[in-house]
Amino acid sequence: MRISEFDFELPAELIAQTPTEKRENSRMLIVDRHAETLSDEHFYNFPQFLEKTDVLVLNNTKVFPARLFGTSETGAKIELFLVRELENKTWETLARPARRLTIGKKILFGENLTATVLGKSADGHVFVEFESEKDFNEILEKIGQTPLPPYIKRGSDNFAEDRERYQTVFAKNRGAIAAPTAGLHFTPQILEEIKNSGVKIVEITLHVGYGTFEPVRVSDLAEHKVMPERFEISEETAEILNRAKAENRRIIAVGTTTTRALESSSDETGKILAGSGLADLTVVPGYKFKAVSALLTNFHLPQSSLLVLVSTFAGYSLTIKAYKRAVESRYRFYSYGDCMLII
Repeated sequence: MRISEFDFELPAELIAQTPTEKRENSRMLIVDRHAETLSDEHFYNFPQFLEKTDVLVLNNTKVFPARLFGTSETGAKIELFLVRELENKTWETLARPARRLTIGKKILFGENLTATVLGKSADGHVFVEFESEKDFNEILEKIGQTPLPPYIKRGSDNFAEDRERYQTVFAKNRGAIAAPTAGLHFTPQILEEIKNSGVKIVEITLHVGYGTFEPVRVSDLAEHKVMPERFEISEETAEILNRAKAENRRIIAVGTTTTRALESSSDETGKILAGSGLADLTVVPGYKFKAVSALLTNFHLPQSSLLVLVSTFAGYSLTIKAYKRAVESRYRFYSYGDCMLII
């Protein structure tokens, strides 16, 4: 298939700029793959769609403040977005404006933090080395800003609410530059309700990377590759999931990141393997899911790899129908938007 087949008209006002007042008040579109039906719900009713034999899988990655605002030696304002740590204090970044950053140029931040430009890649990424007297991660926590996606507009000093809301309530393992947004709807109370119903909740870690923002740059999806992301699945979690599979119980993935981790760790027989590594799976039409039975996910960008994954799971025609319904019914889109449960 071609990426152009995953385009759709989305009014700008449906792109959620702020979260709902209460996490659980998000709307939820129920997509039934077998009946091929759509129905409107709210996330606070999510536990009603679970069975006590289900296993619910959460991604417990934690977003770190990866956006820095500084000045060059000449006083020009520079923004750095930390994409990937290459080695101690050396980072691959996105910079604005990148054209000002020549090799050897220094960028000055608060807390006596300095970055020196080491080079640039062909696709415009900037490599820098940081220097600081204090612990680098502690400085980031003080002066770094929440790395919101580019479609959420904020001033450089208007990130206070996002520090808490662009983070799941079950976030534990620091390392993501984007939130696993399907998890943003959960509250401690809803998680407790799910546990009390008998549903088993397990956690994996996949540190969401730049691939979640990166556009698809090819026409033919067979040629598309999503950047690898670090993940970890414990022995205990793998054992619980494999037992559920053997007993034909549902595994419900919260988010495309959780789905990518589970499917990347599944061998040819469908067994989920414990361990850590890089999730380098790219889901395109024709892929057969081995681990995931149902999927909770937000609404994604047109022509994005995440929309392709969802379409592959739910079926192309039903997914396009669901997105058309979401637009017509004024669902809120993207990271702070509403969600859909595909069963």
